[in-house]
Amino acid sequence: MTAPHGLPHLKDGPGAPPAVVEALRRTWSDPPGLRGWLSAINHKTIAARFVVVTFAFFVLGGLLALAMRLQLARPEGGLVGPRLYNQLFTMHGTTMMFLFAVPVMQAAAGWLVPLMVGARSVAFPRMNAFAFWIFTFGGVFLFAGFASGAGPDAGWFSYPPLALSDYAPGKGVDIWAQMITFTELGALLEAVVLITTILKLRAPGMGLARMPLFVWATLVTQFMVIFAMPAVMLGSTGLILDRLVGTHFYNPARGGDVLLWQHLFWFFGHPEVYLIFIPPLGFISTIVSTFAGRPVFGYRAMVLSLVATAFLAFGLWVHHMFATNLPEVGKSFFTAASLAIAIPSAVQIFCWIATLALGRVRLRVPLLFVLGFFFILVLGGLTGIMLGAVPLDLQLHDSYFVVAHLHYVLLGGAVFPLFGALYYWFPKATGRMLGERAGRWQFWLLFAGFNVAFFPMHLLGIDGMPRRVWTYGAERGWGGLNLVATLGALVIAASVAVFLWNVAASLRRGAPAGADPWQAGTLEWSVPSPPLPHNFDALPVVYGADPRWDARGTGAVSGLAADAREVLTTTVADARPEGRPLFPSPSLWPFASALAVTALFVGSVFTPWAVVWLSAPVAVAVIGWFWPTRAETRRARALERRP
Repeated sequence: MTAPHGLPHLKDGPGAPPAVVEALRRTWSDPPGLRGWLSAINHKTIAARFVVVTFAFFVLGGLLALAMRLQLARPEGGLVGPRLYNQLFTMHGTTMMFLFAVPVMQAAAGWLVPLMVGARSVAFPRMNAFAFWIFTFGGVFLFAGFASGAGPDAGWFSYPPLALSDYAPGKGVDIWAQMITFTELGALLEAVVLITTILKLRAPGMGLARMPLFVWATLVTQFMVIFAMPAVMLGSTGLILDRLVGTHFYNPARGGDVLLWQHLFWFFGHPEVYLIFIPPLGFISTIVSTFAGRPVFGYRAMVLSLVATAFLAFGLWVHHMFATNLPEVGKSFFTAASLAIAIPSAVQIFCWIATLALGRVRLRVPLLFVLGFFFILVLGGLTGIMLGAVPLDLQLHDSYFVVAHLHYVLLGGAVFPLFGALYYWFPKATGRMLGERAGRWQFWLLFAGFNVAFFPMHLLGIDGMPRRVWTYGAERGWGGLNLVATLGALVIAASVAVFLWNVAASLRRGAPAGADPWQAGTLEWSVPSPPLPHNFDALPVVYGADPRWDARGTGAVSGLAADAREVLTTTVADARPEGRPLFPSPSLWPFASALAVTALFVGSVFTPWAVVWLSAPVAVAVIGWFWPTRAETRRARALERRP
């Protein structure tokens, strides 16, 4: 194939000379030492850090949940007092929703998407690093406040007026509101990075109809992030202004409205459920296809279902506000939307079942987690349809039935596929296999513990146990089911411990994985395990939706510089070569910018003047970030002169 003038050439056959491979390795590697660690921008490095940090928050959030379950294991429990219990459930929900569930999905996409689409990097690699640092600093800020006695105690949703200064004095809610700004800023930046990567850095030939389903799921999710996150950022900014500056956005006595917060929060909050849920659908499609040994049945139906789920997700937020005084006719439309959103999810489940039925199934640990997901999601989805009906929702609102539904949908719908994905891609990331036997132990412990912990909560809710109570009387008769739920939580903790042990043991002495231990069809399995810093020795050219299973194989791109971070951009729809921009080199400025922004955010919790005085360091750091060096300018001019 002949490329347009000034663009690389496409040719048959992969590969690059050893000297070129070594030059690419040097060009795309992050610098050594502490300075190199702080300035790293390689997408795999940043994504791996993201995964580690989000799992650390997952463990911390799980320990908070375990403390709550131990408190509720018996009537009149005395392990913690009411104030600490309020902080525990606030920190637990905040950690799982803002510091684990959405960020870990973006982290997985940041590692996988460039490899799946045949790119050497994510778009805007410095911004990708900045997003990691700002997210990490925000999470540390939240837990530092909790450890120092300034933990938030108004719930992970912080409803006014309970979250206003009259009812929540101290700095806990202020820290919570600024943590929202930290994490959602990081999420928005990651969304821009991933959308641009998918739309502009795909391998030649990978048109939209040939993208892996996980890439489609990521693209849909990141567009949802861009539309959903600003609402909660706006709401949390109004909350902290009410508390620190004396505005009255949520004060009815001064013309404000407490329901304004609920609308802003849940316009983000219900789509967030699907921000957590849609990426695992991509995990599942990939795992099911690989272990069935065939492409997913109904590719176009799967893509349309992902898009339909995203659109419907933005029409459900009043689902969480049925107990408010909104018009009853309006609530009926949200009931209809709550029922309709089950349809695209059902389409995907039927397509997965058809794929497994038509293929030759190999039952390995990743597929076990997918099968467990099927059972749990169906049960969680059924209770979601029940809660979508206004009369029943009013009876069960703020009861433990809702707690059970929430965890079946989120923990069951996201964590089971996530563990399956970790077992599936761990060999690619590390070059070693996770232990199969330990993986099966972990699955059965997690599956049993999950159902033992959360199924009894349905019964507790029907029996009248409210959410967010720190103790209860023996005469209520809730002690037995609460004890069972606590035992299930301990089993879940044991399953996570088995996973962590499996990871540690496999990193030391796991079986070598090779480039493709699963005989998969997507591009990431065509490179060594772990991948080289530049991902591909020669950028691939694809001719089908499953390049490694396609009888035509793959071609290769030639003509890109090996001694500069030059990448190939392609057109949005059909991935034709379009340009070859030069990507930035590693830099300390994203880290410095994150420090400056963190100082501004943290300082503003204690004085509004911090926004004024600390804007100067932010401006200096951002200018330094974008100021080109002489070496970069010379390299860019040299590449521009090349024919």
